[in-house]
Amino acid sequence: MNILEIFGLSFAVLLKIILINIVLSGDNAVVIAMASRNVPKKQQKKAIFWGTMGAIILRILFAVAIVYLLDVPFVTFIGGLLLVYIAIKLLIGEDEENLREGGSSLISAVKTIIIADAVMSLDNVLAIAGAVEGNLVGIMIGVIVSIPIVVFGSQLILKAMDKYPIISYAGAGILAWTAGEMIVGEPKFEPILSRDLHLLVPMAITILVIGFGYLFSKKKLL
Repeated sequence: MNILEIFGLSFAVLLKIILINIVLSGDNAVVIAMASRNVPKKQQKKAIFWGTMGAIILRILFAVAIVYLLDVPFVTFIGGLLLVYIAIKLLIGEDEENLREGGSSLISAVKTIIIADAVMSLDNVLAIAGAVEGNLVGIMIGVIVSIPIVVFGSQLILKAMDKYPIISYAGAGILAWTAGEMIVGEPKFEPILSRDLHLLVPMAITILVIGFGYLFSKKKLL
């Protein structure tokens, strides 16, 4: 008997956990990169490290509380609205005074990373919980596996954003689309929402967020 079997897991389940994390951790890496891009370069790695560590702790708490959390009415809808706000905030950036204060920018980035990752990790933890059929050890392994994926991915995206700033709009679009999917995915809305809205709402929110960010940046340049 190998160590996985001791915890009620198999190699196939472990492989499924890894694949789920590769697919679902991309948007988490985007939010970490976007939150870190306004931090002074010498503090960016600190922002990524502490933000990711805080987010991982919250993911573990989510894993333990997931059954109870899903019973809270409108939790997915509220999470979606919060993510819309975060997407806009990350796209328009912080005001110039905050950007000049290295310490406050670092703390602000870490807070944003933790809050956004907590909201966006709901689908990640749910998918892993389903893959391991509620096996808590399996969920923990899934969370641990996600750490290098998110950290490495966010550093790559951050470098790309430095070179091609337009990528920030793509990142905000990913967050906005995720927010839209969370809003229409609220179980309480299932009986009243048509299938068409499951595509139209995320699309409309994404266009509004990117459009607002573009108009705001144009206004700042005037």
